[in-house]
Amino acid sequence: MKYLITIVGPTAIGKTALSIKLANHYNCDIISCDSRQFFKEMTIGTAVPNSEELASATHHFIQNKSIFDQYTVGDFEKEALLKIEELFQTNDYVILVGGSGLYVDAILKGFDEFPAIDANIRENVNLNYENLGIEYLQKQLETLDPIYFQKITSENPQTLQNPQRMMRFVEVCLGTGKPYSSFLNQKKNNRNFTPILIGLEADRKVIYERINQRVDIMLNEGLLAEAKILYPNKELNALQTVGYRELFSYFDGEFTLPFAIEEIKKNTRRFSKRQLTWFKRNESTKWFDYLTNRNDIIKHISTLH
Repeated sequence: MKYLITIVGPTAIGKTALSIKLANHYNCDIISCDSRQFFKEMTIGTAVPNSEELASATHHFIQNKSIFDQYTVGDFEKEALLKIEELFQTNDYVILVGGSGLYVDAILKGFDEFPAIDANIRENVNLNYENLGIEYLQKQLETLDPIYFQKITSENPQTLQNPQRMMRFVEVCLGTGKPYSSFLNQKKNNRNFTPILIGLEADRKVIYERINQRVDIMLNEGLLAEAKILYPNKELNALQTVGYRELFSYFDGEFTLPFAIEEIKKNTRRFSKRQLTWFKRNESTKWFDYLTNRNDIIKHISTLH
């Protein structure tokens, strides 16, 4: 039996340290599942493991792409599954760690198959969004797939404000002539491993304190200079992320530096709340306080096989 030990939880909770401890215990590799750490130009603002941590265990999918690359969750799913399969040739364990819920789900469950969409349709949807705003996408989805629109509205309303996902829904509807929802749950994605899910959590106050501390550390390590280098490419999709967006607004003269720093902390706290909401949906996850002795977590894992 092959086991994919999956470590999830909010940002700054200690997932990296736990993943290294487990990788050393099981003498296995780590697959990073943090969609911001893929990009080699973004080091400080994405809290990439430091050189000592990277040397402590073999990591994959860290700074392996450029911000100029088109890289989707589907691409990651294919590449990561191939790497996991390769690692299982010589070991019964692989560690998966990260805070990107969509990417974790891609590995554990996979995604539904969608047909290729004509590039012209994608471009038109994009242009209409730029000219007409998010309301255009919302009205289109409500017209083209009212069932899915109602499902999102009741279950996950924040998705209605996510232009990337909304554009995807609309382009699938327009490109296929079928509702987006008609492509969901069409097939079962089989996995050749057993997932063991471990979640790290803490009181919200503790999480927020750890986030504030991490942001201060990033700034001391040179986050401002890193963001300045990336600023000319601020429109790239990879850079539409907390920690960089706020500093770009500072460079644009929209924010003062102290306000931008507070916004980074506030938006990271909000992000951590969304992470927990996402990961708590999976009832298979065993949650531990972030200070739990690592040997107790290893004992728990040993009871599952």
